[in-house]
Amino acid sequence: MKSKYFSIVLFIFFSTTIYAQNSSKNEYYNGQFKWKIVIPENFQYVNSEEQKRLQKKGEDAVEKTFGEEVINQSKNIFAFNNGKFNYFDSSYQPFDTEIDGDYKTTCKAVNNILYETIKTQAKNSKIDTISSTEIIDKLEFQKFSLKAEFQNGITINMIMYSRLFDKKELSVNIIYIDEKKGQLMLDSWRNSIFSE
Repeated sequence: MKSKYFSIVLFIFFSTTIYAQNSSKNEYYNGQFKWKIVIPENFQYVNSEEQKRLQKKGEDAVEKTFGEEVINQSKNIFAFNNGKFNYFDSSYQPFDTEIDGDYKTTCKAVNNILYETIKTQAKNSKIDTISSTEIIDKLEFQKFSLKAEFQNGITINMIMYSRLFDKKELSVNIIYIDEKKGQLMLDSWRNSIFSE
């Protein structure tokens, strides 16, 4: 199972870094990926202790669903939220196709793990998924969208983007219940700039 690539996804759902911040605009630059992004206004930084707590909760859900230990090799780039269920996160982790296998096959397996875990943990929810690709600043990213409608009337949307850069996978995850806040995060991500 590709569980080591999945832990960051559940860390986000169940809600060291190299970057510089321009505090007046929430502009971030990551040197490893030569990536610049502007975080939407009114999104708050999620501290490392809270990130670890959420990550542990996600790992526990996967382990409970599949009965396998999650091996986490991801490193956080940033995590922001606006309210409890509007979350914007990025991370990276090693991925070597010679060791880990075909990247697109692994992405499909991770998507399935996410779907099965949520289906198992929230038995009576309605879940819809779509897998596709999207171009962000001339680069193709794998995209997985999941919409979960829970019995309590809450609908959570999750969009997961990932791309292999040499032997590192960059992931960007957007989770929201508020459509306007979701659109702010999507606009921010889609306006990212990757230098050559």
